[in-house]
Amino acid sequence: MKSAPLPHHSYNMGSIIIKEELAVMDKNKPVTLFIQCLVDSLYPEVGQAMVHLFEKLNIQVDIPLEQTCCGQPAFNSGYRREAKKAAKRFIEVFESADIIVCPSGSCVDMVKHQYPGLFKDGSLWQKRAKSINAKIFELTQYIVDVLGVEDVGASFNGRVTYHDSCHLLRNLGVADQPRKLIANVRDIHLVEMKDAEKCCGFGGTFSVKYPDISSAILEEKVDNIIATGTDAVVGCDISCLMNIQGMLSRRNSPIKTLHIAQLLAG
Repeated sequence: MKSAPLPHHSYNMGSIIIKEELAVMDKNKPVTLFIQCLVDSLYPEVGQAMVHLFEKLNIQVDIPLEQTCCGQPAFNSGYRREAKKAAKRFIEVFESADIIVCPSGSCVDMVKHQYPGLFKDGSLWQKRAKSINAKIFELTQYIVDVLGVEDVGASFNGRVTYHDSCHLLRNLGVADQPRKLIANVRDIHLVEMKDAEKCCGFGGTFSVKYPDISSAILEEKVDNIIATGTDAVVGCDISCLMNIQGMLSRRNSPIKTLHIAQLLAG
């Protein structure tokens, strides 16, 4: 089945990928996986799918067992001291890596955009934080923009829609990359939902602090997903998918959620 034409997105100004950096990057270097907390704790199958995907692409994978949270929950809640401590730990664990890939746009955004501001200007720690910026990527960003691959040889017999997660779309400028990968999956049909770029209402601690607002936003998102009549909704952030799946389940909808790593590993 053929996919619908890829829509045009105007968020590329948010992308921090620099062509000169990509031109000199060695695509044959091993990839170090930064596994999001929710994946590690609740959805290990997403991490397993990432490993399988890179094996399909003949790319060596390293997974530091000493890695911990990037500090985003603390940072978003205003606990900068605790976030700074987590950031230092992340830098110590990952700064020796050649390439860092993560299955979460929000975690990558935290490292890229928020880490430098946690440290004093010109300090050694700030320099160490900035040194990581050029070598950390969200999964689809790395596959499409660095490896130059749009077809990973995956297959899925069914109809899917795609949800744009907020940090990935607005802060990293990633919109077309996942869609290109989905469009090249064998036997798939991609159906764009209405307002795909709108928030699902999760926002981490936002959904806890403002549950009524969060639920209202989620209701609208799920309405648009159900209207597509698809078999599954695909996303690049398991936090969004967890939120969406909860509402789909409460509505007794047969639509499933799939992290893009799981789709591409198939």
